[in-house]
Parts: sequence; structure tokens; C-alpha cells
Amino acid sequence: MIEKLISYSIRNRFIVLLIAAVLFGWGWYSVQTNKIDAIPDLSENQVIVFTEWSGRSPQVIEDQVTYPLVTNLQALPRIKYVRGSSMFGMSFVYVIFDDEVDVYWARQRVLERLNYASRLLPDGVVPTLGPDGTGVGHILWYTLEAPGMDLGEQRAIQDWYIKFGLQNVQGVAEVASFGGFEKQYQITINPNRLSYFGLSVPQVIQAIRANNNEGGGRKFEMNDIGYVIKTNGYLKSIDEIEKIPLKTVNSIPVTVSDVATVQMTGQLRLGIFDEGGEGEVVGGIVVMRYGENADEVINHVKKKMIEVAKGFPEGMKFKLAYDRSGLIEESISSIKTTLLEEMIVVSLVVIIFLFHWRSALSILIQIPITLAAAFILLNAFNISSNIMSLTGIALAIGVIVDNGIIMSENAYKHLSAKYAEVMAKKSSNPN
Repeated sequence: MIEKLISYSIRNRFIVLLIAAVLFGWGWYSVQTNKIDAIPDLSENQVIVFTEWSGRSPQVIEDQVTYPLVTNLQALPRIKYVRGSSMFGMSFVYVIFDDEVDVYWARQRVLERLNYASRLLPDGVVPTLGPDGTGVGHILWYTLEAPGMDLGEQRAIQDWYIKFGLQNVQGVAEVASFGGFEKQYQITINPNRLSYFGLSVPQVIQAIRANNNEGGGRKFEMNDIGYVIKTNGYLKSIDEIEKIPLKTVNSIPVTVSDVATVQMTGQLRLGIFDEGGEGEVVGGIVVMRYGENADEVINHVKKKMIEVAKGFPEGMKFKLAYDRSGLIEESISSIKTTLLEEMIVVSLVVIIFLFHWRSALSILIQIPITLAAAFILLNAFNISSNIMSLTGIALAIGVIVDNGIIMSENAYKHLSAKYAEVMAKKSSNPN
């Protein structure tokens, strides 16, 4: 079989050169379109289910949220195992699928199962799916530099402006905010006053909720003009909350201010985010979507950050805390330099030792064609260009060259022997 292939290739050199040219062109295109990252994604094929139930202890979360979810999600097809984790006010369930399962098929099946499992949870507890990212999806961390602006205002800008702007970038699964204070209205109830007026905490909560919405009316016409009636009931200030009536005593309304103190403050925090020991900062983490090109997504995010920064208050700007593009560029550059150096050294060695330019040329041509063909396979198996894959290619150059040298030397030896035999016959028989 090999002899026939070699014989056919020798008789049809044009076809062989054409196939090599096509492979090289296809490989060059694959090099341009191959995904680039610093490290390979070896994380498990998982879907995260996050559930929040504020104020509950880890044991209550485990019994009433995590356990029902884990037992129901175990019935999903093509899963390896399900892990659950409970902490104060939060539950995490990790559903690990087989490696060959499509991640979005897995998310769809988990979502279908949650529609049933949600009936087993306490009222008001709604499980949600985590972002469609991976364990190595944190590609960019940034902080905000805003001298003279308090952390609450910075966090508000991050949550209601920056986050929404960066989430529109193609390939971004989530922008997670961290640091600062999440502004909220806090109502501190005085139990003595509550008891004096004969009220309960649920009554206060219900009254505030009832007054923090809009009521829709109906449309009516007057003088051939249509009017839509509605009430504007959203609370917009501390004063409006304090004036909410709770009950009436001797025709005098009892308001929230009579039984409680209302103030604007930050949400209770379990930690702070400090940068370089210089104080607290506010920022965000950009999480890349599963299967995206890390280098391309980072570049798009940086361009979007320039647009978003145009709407900042005076003096505010972005500061990159972690940027994987630097590691990606250094890693790829280092491997490319290594490949180039290997090709040059191998070329010199082949030329010096063989001392036959046609044989050396046949070997050197194999290197770029083989490398280009390798990227065709990388794209076919959805493998990115990273430290591991490119290092493997660099190590394979030696095997490629060794094979070429052996074949060329063997062919050169047989041709030389044949040539010597022919010349000997001519010298012995001059006629």
C-alpha cells in the first residue's frame, strides 16, 4: 500500500503539490480563525443553580432548599453527579453533565426540571441558573477610580450604568459587581411604639408594599379625547415612606414615622473589596460565555469600556485590575518565537548535515504544511491556541523533521547506490 502511494505520488507530482497547497491555505485560514487563550479550559461541563433566601441559616437552607433541589435534579439524563452547597442565605447546586453534552442542552433540561422542583420550595424562593460561563471564564477585572465620590454612588453607577453597557458585548455572559454599598431604604421599627399602637411587623410590611406600586385605571373619553387613569405610587424619598398610614386611631392616622425610623443606607455586607491596601474600591468582573474566543472578547470589552467611559461623571475612570489579554499575548508570543527559532535551527542543521539543498528543501517544506494542517484539526475539535496546544506543536516539530531526514537520507542513499551501479555498468561496457 505504501509503495503504491509513493509510486503514485512520484508519477503525479502536480497533484501532490496541489494537495499540499490546499492544505497550507486551509491551515493558514484555520490559524487566523482559531480561538486564542492563555490556558486550556479543563473545567467540568456543569450548570449552576443559585437560590437566595435572605436571613436563613445554613441548616434551614440545606433542609428546605438545597436538599429538595439536589434530589430532584438527580433524575436528569446524562449527568455524572449533583453537588449541593448551603451557606447563610444562599444555596448552590452544581449539576455535572457528561463531557460530550452540549452546555445549552444541559441548561434547558435543568430549567425544565426546576419548573417542577420549585413547587417543593418555600413561598417566594425562586431558583435561578448561573451564567453560561466556565471556571476559567473570568477574563477581565476592573475597578473604578473616582476621587471624592462615595462608595454608594460608585456602586450605583456600576450596577445601573456600567454593568448594562458591558453586558451587551458579544461573548460576555455576565458582569458581576463587587465592592461599595448597595443603596437601600432601611426601616428600623420601635417595638414599644408598635405595641402601643396595637400593630404588628407584618402589618407595617404590608402597608409599605401596598403603597409602593402603581394602580391602573381605565380609559375614558371626554370631548373626543381619550384619557388613561393611573396612580403614581412608587416611593421616591424617605419623607414619602414616613407618611405612609398604617391605621387610624380616633380619626388620627398612625404613620410609619410614628413607629419606626427611616433612613437611606447601604445593604448589610459580609465583606469588603480592598485594592493594594489603599482602601475600598468598586468594580466588576467580566465573565466570558462558554466556548468564546477569550482574546477577541477582551478586545471587544475594552472598546466598549471606552464608549461607556464617555458617560462617566467628571474624574471617574476605569482601572484594570486583571487583564488576561496580557498573559495571552505573552504566552502566544513566546510559543511563536520558540516555533520560529526551532524552524531556523532545524533548517540549518538539515542543510549542514545533508549538504544537499533539494533534500533539505523537501524537509523544510514539510514544517509549515504540517503546522498549518495541525490548526485544521484544532478547529475541528474546538481546541484553542493556548500554552498546552502550542507547546505540543512545538515538540512535534522534532518528530516531523526526524521523519523527513530519515526518509530523505534513505532515498538519497538508494539513489546514490543506483547511480553508482549504473555508472559502473557504463564504465565496464563503454560500447
